[in-house]
Amino acid sequence: MDTRGDVESRNRNRVERGSKRVRAVFAGEVVADTTRPLLVWEVPYYPTYYLPADDVRTELIVATGRSRHSPSRGEGRIAHLVVGDRQATDAVTEYPDSPIEVLRGHVRLSWSALDAWFEEDEEVFVHPRDPYVRLDVLPSSRHVEVVVDGVTVAESRRARLLFETNLPPRYYLPADDVRDELLEPSDTVTRCPYKGEAEYYSARVGDTRVPDVAWCYREPLPESERIAGHVAFHQERVRVLVDGEVDDGGTAR
Repeated sequence: MDTRGDVESRNRNRVERGSKRVRAVFAGEVVADTTRPLLVWEVPYYPTYYLPADDVRTELIVATGRSRHSPSRGEGRIAHLVVGDRQATDAVTEYPDSPIEVLRGHVRLSWSALDAWFEEDEEVFVHPRDPYVRLDVLPSSRHVEVVVDGVTVAESRRARLLFETNLPPRYYLPADDVRDELLEPSDTVTRCPYKGEAEYYSARVGDTRVPDVAWCYREPLPESERIAGHVAFHQERVRVLVDGEVDDGGTAR
């Protein structure tokens, strides 16, 4: 469904009505449950949710008497979210007199302060999914080679190319085409709202070590399942050649 006609912009903020069921969980309690979320682009890169106050457990909100000012959204009242003996400090913001009228009567819950967020029945990580971000994962016979300090660490003609809106393409190579003896597991784990949870590896060639330069999604989310078990490298940090041409991820442009 294309909802771009239902958009309000003011001082770089964009507001759009969503239709997904959104739930927020803290301390084992569902503290918000709505099918009427607002998507608000406070920054250009991704949206955040503002939820109708009627769909939020407002009895769990404890006022602080403090506020924060936004040039576009107005004066925001700050509050804590308290469930039992747990408190999410400064996790709640409301703009009751916002110049953006549609924000009035809505509650902004800090994404990172809560324990879990769900869109419908699927847990979502990091931030809400942007309805205008698209992922395409395409099989490719292009020759992809990854080189560290003059040594080929991975080479394949069976890569899966991941194209994500506003990001450089990423080359996911089958594990069989990667020299795993040159990779060391890292403790680093990251999450993506579109791909899932990634585990990281550092590359070591002789005395050269490039930390957290490669990653793999063992069990990616459904829209990215084609990259399962494949390994990608930061082409901004190692030498990646595609059909003999260097792809630096755009760092040189």
